[in-house]
Amino acid sequence: MNAAAPRERVFLFLQGPHGPFFNRLGKMLRLAGAQVWRVGFNAGDRAFWFHPRSYIPFRGTADTWKDTFVALLADKGVTDIVLYGDTRPIHAQAVAEAKARGLTVHVFEEGYMRPYWVTYERGGSNGNSRLMDMSIEQMQAALANSDMEAPLPPGHWGDMRQHVFYGALYHWFVLFRNGDYRNFRPHRSLPVTKEFKLYLKRLLLMPALALDRLIATLRIRLGGFPYHLALLQLEHDSSFQEHSPFETMTDFLTVVLEGFAKGAPRHHHLVVKAHPLEDGRAPLRRVVKQVARDLGVADRVHFVRGGKLAQLLNDARTAVTVNSTAGQQVLWRGIPLKVFGSAVYAKPEFVSDQPLAQFFAAASRPDNKAYKDYRRYLLETSQVPGGFYAARARTQLMRQVVDMMLAPEDPYDALELGTAAPRQQLRAVT
Repeated sequence: MNAAAPRERVFLFLQGPHGPFFNRLGKMLRLAGAQVWRVGFNAGDRAFWFHPRSYIPFRGTADTWKDTFVALLADKGVTDIVLYGDTRPIHAQAVAEAKARGLTVHVFEEGYMRPYWVTYERGGSNGNSRLMDMSIEQMQAALANSDMEAPLPPGHWGDMRQHVFYGALYHWFVLFRNGDYRNFRPHRSLPVTKEFKLYLKRLLLMPALALDRLIATLRIRLGGFPYHLALLQLEHDSSFQEHSPFETMTDFLTVVLEGFAKGAPRHHHLVVKAHPLEDGRAPLRRVVKQVARDLGVADRVHFVRGGKLAQLLNDARTAVTVNSTAGQQVLWRGIPLKVFGSAVYAKPEFVSDQPLAQFFAAASRPDNKAYKDYRRYLLETSQVPGGFYAARARTQLMRQVVDMMLAPEDPYDALELGTAAPRQQLRAVT
């Protein structure tokens, strides 16, 4: 808890989502009276921070980061740190040091209810979130302080093109303007040159990928067969790397296809849906075809390249995933769900614990009322309307998130104590 007035607060920003969101957030915190500083680790960080006097370049090596960070905390009198994702090494070290000193840690992430909300928590997100240790009964008790109707998502938001664009632009700066940051090493294993080429390739191929996706989706929708969904994730995403039992997405696919071949009725099909930002760094389509062929189910397995999930969910019998946030959309529709990793929504009331083959054969249904209470709890606490990438989505996000950061209680405590501000009703933003 940090009850200090804004003028007594000193925020230190680390790495944020690609694009100008962190810059805009810092600007509004300064307007509120707080001091704001930003540590940049590469030219991409620098390019999207438009306040030079508050920018602090880190040009050291990874083994000097901890000492540099601790010195910065003391030198600037930091009270709060702000970051996007808490598992990359520089952030994990910073979070540990900040917590040891009693500082407030503000963590942003993609929305647990994405794409219409973003996640704002304190202390940790995903597998490190406070939600992991909360029961549905605790959430229901906290909801007694509110009579808000859970909002429905808008029909259109429009972040995907902007997300890919800012990702490509960020990596362009890292690739071609990084001379001042020669010691920078990305937290992912792929070289920056390869990251940039993959973003650029995806940006250029969007029309062709959309056509391929449309054809595959039409074949499924017009096929007239019952089907199950396997929801893939980005193999390099932190929620997969840090909070799942699998090393690669291929490992997960092999388990799912074996369970499907063993347990699903012979007239059922399996639809494997790639993540909307899948960039081809792993040959997932080829893997699916090969494993399905080896198991003798190639004629019953389909691969869809990303896109929106809603159309495929409309007729799905079940869904399986490691710990994708897309599981929230599955549960919202009352569809049986099986997860393999740690997820904030993996509660026994609405996630199946059946063996996979049995799940495909006859899945148990989730407790839909318990899930709706859970969903309403999130929308009253850590889920903030808006987005990081599209301009109007950022505008929507800024209306609420700065006040949440300046509040003495974190979103979960604020609801329990009855101090949470009223939530906005969503509307379509493009």
